[in-house]
Amino acid sequence: MPILTLTTSIAAPRERCFDLARNIELHLESMRSTGERAIAGVTTGLLGPNQDVTWEGRHFGLRLQFTSRITAYRPPTHFQDSMVSGPFATFVHEHSFQSNGGSTVMVDEVTFRSPFGVLGTLVDRLVLVPYLRRLMNRRNLVIKRAAESGSSGSAA
Repeated sequence: MPILTLTTSIAAPRERCFDLARNIELHLESMRSTGERAIAGVTTGLLGPNQDVTWEGRHFGLRLQFTSRITAYRPPTHFQDSMVSGPFATFVHEHSFQSNGGSTVMVDEVTFRSPFGVLGTLVDRLVLVPYLRRLMNRRNLVIKRAAESGSSGSAA
């Protein structure tokens, strides 16, 4: 199962970064290129413990839905979202926030497996890892910009 890890340094307090990473509107802003929208569960504001959100967006030319739930929650240092329904066999996203002086080190770790059996190993490594890395880098850049500018997202 692939594990994708990204580390982002942000010149903002950990609490701010933690909240921005849970912000629905900011997520939508970061996924604008996929036409993603929140269609069920929590669709605005901040996600909290045991809450679900269903996303719908265009990926690989297909309109896909993905429902995730906040399955671990320790503010302001960590939360985890896990897929409860969607196109992956497994998808778990760990979000960690470490203070570093006046700034924050945000670490994303995604563990996933596609539903394609043996062929899935190739699909995961050759297609999904690069694609998810691009999406996460874009998302993290939006969080970084909002945190460092004092913004709270487009609608928050």
